[in-house]
Amino acid sequence: MTDTTAQTVLHFWFDEATPRQWFAKDQAFDSQVAERFSALLDTAIAGELWMWRRSPQGRLAEILVLDQFSRNIHRDRAASFAQDPQALALAQEAVAARADRHLKVGQRAFLYMPYMHSESLRIHDEALRLFDQPGLEDNLHHERRHRAILERFGRYPHRNATLGRDSTAEEKAFLGQPGSSF
Repeated sequence: MTDTTAQTVLHFWFDEATPRQWFAKDQAFDSQVAERFSALLDTAIAGELWMWRRSPQGRLAEILVLDQFSRNIHRDRAASFAQDPQALALAQEAVAARADRHLKVGQRAFLYMPYMHSESLRIHDEALRLFDQPGLEDNLHHERRHRAILERFGRYPHRNATLGRDSTAEEKAFLGQPGSSF
């Protein structure tokens, strides 16, 4: 078990890291996340951070580890998406318990991010509702773009190579367009 606390995760993500680092492909940042949090990700995958779920901030920290840190630690590998169902279930439980209402609006965006990462249109119907609130307008814009890709292809084509999925001709043409990937 790691000694890393939920507060350490939140401090790193919201105070040390920058918004540019959150969404950019940056090998140095990925290495930093891996060095500091790989053991914690393994702990989270094993379900051993359940005690963090007692508070909205702790639940958010666990979701960050599963949903965001996994993408940094396992960049360009299928393992980067492997925790998505677990992160989504935690986010859904938090929303059902109204725990999201106890978080700052910028933190809510990351509590809701597993909805955006889903390849289910039903989940995206809920994501549209969640991101449609003051302070999350930019996230709502991105959610609409994600949903449009799913409506068109039924999945995220930019994940195909990483997940070993064959791309259709239409997906290949789409991926050749500027700004097609997230």
